[in-house]
Amino acid sequence: MNWVQRKILLYNVTFGLYMLDWWERYLFNILIAVLLWFIFYNTSRFAAESYNRYDLYLL
Repeated sequence: MNWVQRKILLYNVTFGLYMLDWWERYLFNILIAVLLWFIFYNTSRFAAESYNRYDLYLL
């Protein structure tokens, strides 16, 4: 078992995905991916807006 397989196994065991069917596991992974995308997208928008607001205060 290589490093990647161990990390996948650890992910499956940590979140209890090992007991789900293959389609349930894919659905869960898609939901997690969408949630992470939403968090990163909104964080980047907030950071850019904060930087622009801070930049205006310096002028």
